[in-house]
Formats: sequence, structure tokens, C-alpha cells
Amino acid sequence: MRVLAVGCHPDDIEIGCAGTLAKYKKAGHDVIICHVANGNMGHKVIQPDELRKVRIAEAKASGELIGAEVITCDIGDLLVYNQEKSQRDKVVEVIRYARPDVILTHSPCDYMPDHVAVSNLVFDASFAATLPHYETETPYHENITPIYYMDHLAGVNFNPTEYVDITDTLDVKLEMLEKHVSQMKWMRDHDHIDFAEFVRTCARFRGLQCGTGYAEAFTQCYAWPRIRPGRYLP
Repeated sequence: MRVLAVGCHPDDIEIGCAGTLAKYKKAGHDVIICHVANGNMGHKVIQPDELRKVRIAEAKASGELIGAEVITCDIGDLLVYNQEKSQRDKVVEVIRYARPDVILTHSPCDYMPDHVAVSNLVFDASFAATLPHYETETPYHENITPIYYMDHLAGVNFNPTEYVDITDTLDVKLEMLEKHVSQMKWMRDHDHIDFAEFVRTCARFRGLQCGTGYAEAFTQCYAWPRIRPGRYLP
């Protein structure tokens, strides 16, 4: 199976579904991670042009830990708009390149406008990617792909319908998160937030809900014809 995880910023996938992606890889599946925005506004001191390069490199280092391919649409932070055709075309190209059997992405009810825009872009682009006469660089992808939405930050206003036991992949999830040094170090040094502990606590809470040690939570996109019999999550 081919798995595509599309996040907004370079560390969003690690927060939302890295444990699940690690399980996919352990089971022998192909994993591609895409961040739509480049994270260039995610620091108070490092300037956007420099930070863009830093965060793209951090994302690649994170993906290497599980052998995932990492790509970017390289759109600036707060410049992601789901009604912008050029951006939809970039996501269409990502989907056609990845040819996924399943997509993981942000919920359309997430807390950040950039995240919501990415969720909508993925929904729209995953349909457009199947149309032979909607032209991008790569030929069309026939599968209108099932989509699973990741948990919100801290689980606020998110009611899961699916859980993945990540007890055996929690450590690599946190190791992947720590590769985003520009974010993790800044939050520890200046905001006095241990974000790794934050993410661990959320995973423990979801684990308690489903009767396991640690878990990641999802909801399925219930839209025809994306519903399939069987389970697509590991």
C-alpha cells in the first residue's frame, strides 16, 4: 500500500500521525510525507528566508528516521488558500506523484486557518487528480483516495472514530519530532514548554480511550466514493 501524509507545516505530521506512519513502514508499506507550507514564520528570531531552509531540512531528517520520502509544496506560512488554483494544482501534482491508496491530513475543523486550508486543498485536489483532462506535469491518478483526518492539537473539539495503537512506535514518533530543532528548542528555552512531553501526554490520553498504552486518533472522511470496506489504518 502507498500512504500519503499531507500536513501544513513541517512538524505537523510528526505531531498528528508519525507513530502511525512508522507502523505503516514497519509493515512494508511506502510512505510519502508532504508539507504544504514551508514553516518560514515559525520563529521570532530566525528570519523567514533562513528559517524556510532550516525547516525543510529538519523535515527531511525526520522522515529519514523511518525511511519516508519527504516533499514540500514550499508555500509561505499564512499564504495557504484552498481557493487558489495554483495551490490546488501543486497538491494535485503531489497526489499524482505519490499515487496513494490512502491519505492522512488535517481535519476540516482544525484550529489553525492554514491547517483548514490544507484539509480543503487535499479534499479538492484528490478528486481533481483523478480527472484525465485536468492537466499537471504527472498523469492522472485513477483512485479517488480514502482520507483520514488527524487529531487536533491537544484533542480539542475532536471526536475520534478510529484509533491506531502506537505504543511500539511512540519513541520513534518523539525522535522524529525532536528533529525539528528550530521549534522544539525555542519552545523549551523561551516558552518553557516541553512539547515532546505535550505530545506524549496527548498520545497517552488517546491510548486510555481505546484501551492501549499510547494511540493516535483519526476520523474518516465519509464522502462517496471514498468509503471502502476494510481498514486502511495499520
